[in-house]
Amino acid sequence: MKNRIKSVLFEAFNQAVKNGKLPGMEFPDGVQIAVPKAEAHGDFSTNLAMILASRIKTPPRQVADSLLSILRANPLFEKVEVAGPGFLNFFISTETWQQNLKHIFNSGDKFATSDAGNGRRVLVEFVSANPTGPLHVGHGRGAAVGDSLARLLRAAGFKVETEYYINDVGNQMKTLGLSVYLRYREHFGEKVDFPRECYQGDYIRDIADDMAQRHGRRYLDVPEDECLPDFTKAAVDVIFSGIKKDLLEFGVHFDNWFSERTLHDSGMVQKALSLLEEKGFLYEKDGALWFKTSEFGDEKDRVIRRSTGELTYFAADIAYHLQKMERGYDMLVDIWGADHHGYVPRVKAAVKALGHDDSALKVMLVQLVNLIEEGEQKAMSTRAGEFVTLSEVVESVGTDAARFIFLTRRCDSHLDFDLDLARSQSQENPVYYVQYAHARLASVFRKAAEQGIVLREPDQIDTALLSSAEELNLLKMIDAFPQVLAESALALAPHRISYYLTNLAGKFHGYYTRSRFIGEDPELTQARLLLSAVMKRVFKKGLNLLGVSAPESM
Repeated sequence: MKNRIKSVLFEAFNQAVKNGKLPGMEFPDGVQIAVPKAEAHGDFSTNLAMILASRIKTPPRQVADSLLSILRANPLFEKVEVAGPGFLNFFISTETWQQNLKHIFNSGDKFATSDAGNGRRVLVEFVSANPTGPLHVGHGRGAAVGDSLARLLRAAGFKVETEYYINDVGNQMKTLGLSVYLRYREHFGEKVDFPRECYQGDYIRDIADDMAQRHGRRYLDVPEDECLPDFTKAAVDVIFSGIKKDLLEFGVHFDNWFSERTLHDSGMVQKALSLLEEKGFLYEKDGALWFKTSEFGDEKDRVIRRSTGELTYFAADIAYHLQKMERGYDMLVDIWGADHHGYVPRVKAAVKALGHDDSALKVMLVQLVNLIEEGEQKAMSTRAGEFVTLSEVVESVGTDAARFIFLTRRCDSHLDFDLDLARSQSQENPVYYVQYAHARLASVFRKAAEQGIVLREPDQIDTALLSSAEELNLLKMIDAFPQVLAESALALAPHRISYYLTNLAGKFHGYYTRSRFIGEDPELTQARLLLSAVMKRVFKKGLNLLGVSAPESM
């Protein structure tokens, strides 16, 4: 509907210019068409008159009055008012809402899309958990956010690629290899002083036992520094294989799997540091190499190479973002855990120092998930081996419930995940509530088929029969879906889709319990079937954007 209103505004503006009510000028940029917070202020409002007023130095209400008579003559509107300092408020006619249902149905899959992205290329990098252990529930939230965001951006007209960055270099990898190596020695009865900083989980013992079965006692007489690379590689291979399996079962697909090691092997890290050095952004102090990130908004300068000669993780991250930018994306989206909050300014500093627009880098922080069961919170610590894995959550509540609940709130806010609620088949369970709306709509068509009733072509249906307040409200909510999709994509906010679907489900469930869809009046039946068909499409598309199934029955 917003596009139709903008088209009408454009025509009214041109007519006002032609009739001498406005001076000759181009239709201005920045015209907004919004839904007023108060229903009494209409279905939509625009700031057109206020923008024009600032350009022609005329009071906004006077400009609005010059457009009013032209707009009121358009059958799209039941009423047009001037409000406040010069807003134009539109009340869409009932007939327009009713006829719009036919337009939506005939639009098919195109209705639930947007061209807001205008073909811009986006790389969404998410999860990127270090391969030091299985994915836990926190990683699951990041996976749901990233995958759903990619789906949403594609539907909004962006060209999207997804990527997992594999941190397979550095001290954590050495600690992982040492952890498995020590458990390997324990396997053969050796008493080992297992350091607290090593990984404690049972999965480490499993990998060590596998190494013992495959290689026997071969490594017992080999110096530790010689055999650790083999243990590290074996651990990474096993753990990363499990990560890929868990993500696949969670419905998450990646276009690229990018290894940190390739940045070092290809010389990209050295290239990035050389560029910074050429620009004068590196200096030596206390034997270490520092990057002047404070010149780009960071709170202090950062070490790139320690006095020991060892590169920091930041060095590889600089190279990784340089490599991303050289691939030609218009926007980079990084989805990180909330504990990386302090890392954002330094990475943005690196992007800017390398000569790129740091506003093209969007960093989304994913807050912790508190798992609740039987009213008690579960403790989680990856290094101590006390955590609930993503696969355990999926096995307990299912992929649909897990993904939907992960997406019920902004990703940067804490989330309490109630396992008991997620398993329940009740209206309090948000995913059940929305999926049940789709299943109920599917049941309407099964009942119609049982009675030999087939949905007619839209032009043969009298949508004027959809005249109740409930029906008009549903028509308005359905029409809003493409705009919700576009705004959610531009705001990088997939949780808005779950919020919209939950609200639509609430309106539908109430309507369903108070209305007969297959009734004695064949004309009203057809009108309600058309409404049902469009609603069913919206629920299916919305759930798909969240990576959640739309069941035909429950």
